[in-house]
Amino acid sequence: MDLEFSSAEELYKRLMPALRTKKSELKKYGYGYLKIEDIWNYLKEKVWKNSHGLSLNDMVNDILNSNDEAIDYYFKEKLSEKNREVYFDGF
Repeated sequence: MDLEFSSAEELYKRLMPALRTKKSELKKYGYGYLKIEDIWNYLKEKVWKNSHGLSLNDMVNDILNSNDEAIDYYFKEKLSEKNREVYFDGF
C-alpha cells in the first residue's frame, strides 16, 4: 500500500505521533527545551534533504532513532538564524 501526501504539512501531521514520542524521549534525557518543530526541521534539513522515495516507515524509523545530541546541536546552531516554527519550504 503506497501512501502519498499532497503536502509537507500533511506528512508532518501524519508523522506527529512519532515526533511526539521523540520529544518525550528528548525531555527524559534532559533536552526538554527542544520542540517538535526542532525535531522536524532537523530531520528535514539534515536527514531527508537529499532522500527520495522514503516510505512512511523509513521516516518514522528516522524520527525514533535520530541522535539526540545531533538534534540539540542543530537547534543551537540555528537558534540565532530562524524562529522556532515549523517550515515546509525546500521539501
